[in-house]
Amino acid sequence: MPEEFRTVIHSEFAQVRIDVDNEGNGPRLRLEDLRSGRVRYLDALELETIVWLRDEHLAELLDPSADRWREDSDEAGNPERK
Repeated sequence: MPEEFRTVIHSEFAQVRIDVDNEGNGPRLRLEDLRSGRVRYLDALELETIVWLRDEHLAELLDPSADRWREDSDEAGNPERK
């Protein structure tokens, strides 16, 4: 197995810890938003999907007003399903 990988990537807008998690069926990235503590795991297929996104589609996903800062989002940052 590869060596353990851990790093923090940050800017003036975000701070995220990145780890490789080997506890599941295969290796995946563990991403943790250090401000909220929210965690997301991405496997190889999900990462490849991000690589292949058109720039316009990625720009839509990066818009914080779409989910993160909406009034109808719960405390965990998940839009409430109505």
